[in-house]
Amino acid sequence: MDAQGRGRADDIDPADQWVLNPNTGDYELRLRPSAPQSPVPGPRRSARGAGAVPTDNRSAPVREPGDAPGGVPDTDVPGPRRRRGAPAEPPPGRRRGRTKPKKSKAKKILLWTGGTMALVLVAVSTAGYFYLKHLEGNVTTQDVGSAASSSFSKDEAFNILIIGTDKRTGEGNEDYGDSGSVGHADTTILLHVSKDRTNATALSIPRDLIVDIPDCPTKQADGSTKIIPGTTGVRFNTSLGQGGRDAGCTMLTVKAVTGITPNHFMMADFNAVKTLTTAVDGVEVCLAKDVDDPDSHLKLSAGKHTIEGETALAFLRTRHAFGNSGDLDRIKVQQQFLASLMRKMSSSDTLTNPAKLLTLAEAATKALTVDTGIGKVSTLKDVALELKKVPTKNITFLTTPVIDNPAEETPVTVVVHPSDAQPVFDMIKDDVSFTEVEAQKKAEAASVAARLEGTQSEAADVRVNIYNGGAVAGSAQETLNWLQNDEGVLKSSQLGNAEETLSKTTLEYSPDQADQARKLADLMGLSGSAMKPGKSETNDQGLPAIVLTLGKDFKGAGVSLTAPTTAPDTVEKSTADKTVCAS
Repeated sequence: MDAQGRGRADDIDPADQWVLNPNTGDYELRLRPSAPQSPVPGPRRSARGAGAVPTDNRSAPVREPGDAPGGVPDTDVPGPRRRRGAPAEPPPGRRRGRTKPKKSKAKKILLWTGGTMALVLVAVSTAGYFYLKHLEGNVTTQDVGSAASSSFSKDEAFNILIIGTDKRTGEGNEDYGDSGSVGHADTTILLHVSKDRTNATALSIPRDLIVDIPDCPTKQADGSTKIIPGTTGVRFNTSLGQGGRDAGCTMLTVKAVTGITPNHFMMADFNAVKTLTTAVDGVEVCLAKDVDDPDSHLKLSAGKHTIEGETALAFLRTRHAFGNSGDLDRIKVQQQFLASLMRKMSSSDTLTNPAKLLTLAEAATKALTVDTGIGKVSTLKDVALELKKVPTKNITFLTTPVIDNPAEETPVTVVVHPSDAQPVFDMIKDDVSFTEVEAQKKAEAASVAARLEGTQSEAADVRVNIYNGGAVAGSAQETLNWLQNDEGVLKSSQLGNAEETLSKTTLEYSPDQADQARKLADLMGLSGSAMKPGKSETNDQGLPAIVLTLGKDFKGAGVSLTAPTTAPDTVEKSTADKTVCAS
């Protein structure tokens, strides 16, 4: 090592040497080992041995660390004295100007601070890891088998079934719920979040809706699977708890009623309402009139109130204070409450308050039971972050369209509306927003719709090849028979199964076949989004033909596939950004 190199080693500050140990994940201070250094250099050791006489006397030689004349150990030797005011002499063996300047005090402080901060960051991340594990221990999971998805996808639209049970557990809940209830589905909301995260829909399902509950496989404590037999013509709330049914049974029932597949579920009981509302320091509600309900013990004056704990639970449980004292009016109040809770949880007052966030995290994880597909805290965090992307103004609350049960002389239950319900279900299933979203989406929709505009050829001039790309077996032949026998599309061929499975039916055509494509789309009730300008293929006669591929959405020959873009006028809806006073 030469003098210049030794100077660099001497000037290395310990803060430069914080090194991450991959075995422990911690930062450690590592210093190079060196012997004590003398400010007075000694003779350089030659190949002949220690104490050799230098051959060049023009400057004092430089020796290796630890060397001293005659093998005597280094000692600190004071340098020559100088007159007051005289410039300091450079150490022997170094030219003035080549001495590396010492680091400034500010830089040393900065380096030491950097080292300290590295330790702090490691400590925080380590503590964060254990805290996440702690939160994960709070969450209760339930294996519902194939009823729920095995994982959460951040790149797709998703449906979460939110279930509030009437199970009376915990202190202070004796006055609520059905006596001895096993925990029925008292409040159920199907939350759909769009693929592009511009909108979401929260569809409430009445507890008193008459449904058919399908057979339900449930996981037992010993790991086996038990099939709970289905029942017909019963209240929806019995899809949970009754006969040992779990949340997977409720998910399967929702799919049977609406045609929409829930991907995951989140379930909470009375305690969740009390703990969550307390964690956010209360939720603001608005009343159009004074309320004094002896059954729920809710007593509030007209106007705005911030409620939490027992009062919040009473607000959600009351059935006699609003509207016609029925479950449908209670659902409206619950939707208004949830909208206010969403606004509170996404407010800057909550998001910028670490203490409140930690309290909320504790309360939320302790309150929830979820399927195993989202049972990890990291996955729940991903779900929350995806939900946060949706503007509250584009979160729509609505209730499943229903009518009074015609089988009852004095109706106490309801059934699905025969005409208004299906368009709502289809819009959710097709990922269509119930609110106005950005202008770009409108422009894109208009461009797609324009594909249907223009002249149409005669049915006899349409040449089409038909493939089955996901519809039920036999659909392609059924469509061929219908087109030829009922609609006069004689130049049609059925060519079996497509190479890939499609969720939606498509119609591909070349530009010079647009008039044929428009005619076939009109006959089949296809939307502009089903039409795919591109290229055609030849039919069995070697002539160009448009290509019709039947997807999973195919409902049968002659049944329109045009998805609704707006809900029926009779369907009441509200958005999460608006405050509505309960009446």
